[in-house]
Amino acid sequence: MDLKSRIEAVLFVTGRAVELKEIAKILETDEQDVEDAMLSLIVDYSSRDGALEIDDENGYIIQVKDEYMDIVEKLCPVDISNAVLKTLTVIALKEPIRQSELKEMRGSTAYEHVQELVDKGLISRKKDKNGRSYNLKTTEKFSEYFKIKGNSELLSKLETKKLSELLELNK
Repeated sequence: MDLKSRIEAVLFVTGRAVELKEIAKILETDEQDVEDAMLSLIVDYSSRDGALEIDDENGYIIQVKDEYMDIVEKLCPVDISNAVLKTLTVIALKEPIRQSELKEMRGSTAYEHVQELVDKGLISRKKDKNGRSYNLKTTEKFSEYFKIKGNSELLSKLETKKLSELLELNK
């Protein structure tokens, strides 16, 4: 087994962005060797005419190229109801937001929405300092799914305005 194939297996199985340091630890290999093999693997993927690519923006991940996403969405949509999507939008626009504040804005069904979003990996929920509520914020999976580049906490004003107008939350 060559190192590139082993790295490819790690990227395939994890299904999320993985840092070089983590890959080296998993494979019990020197980080510099992993980096060299990763660069070679990226070149391999980019030089062939396939549907997959390795993205390296927030770690390394094997993903489907944008031009094939219509096929993926037909086969593997993330099923989110409009009500849950609106709750997710409030979280994304106001993050980090306390769950109690979200409940005031979205009603008592927000608790169910939060649990669904946590289960789907789109938000994280951590106890606040006094332990009475939770702080909610979006995850890297949220950024990857909605194709938001960079830190999801730093949505540009344009993206925020479009998102809130789309979901009729702009008041």
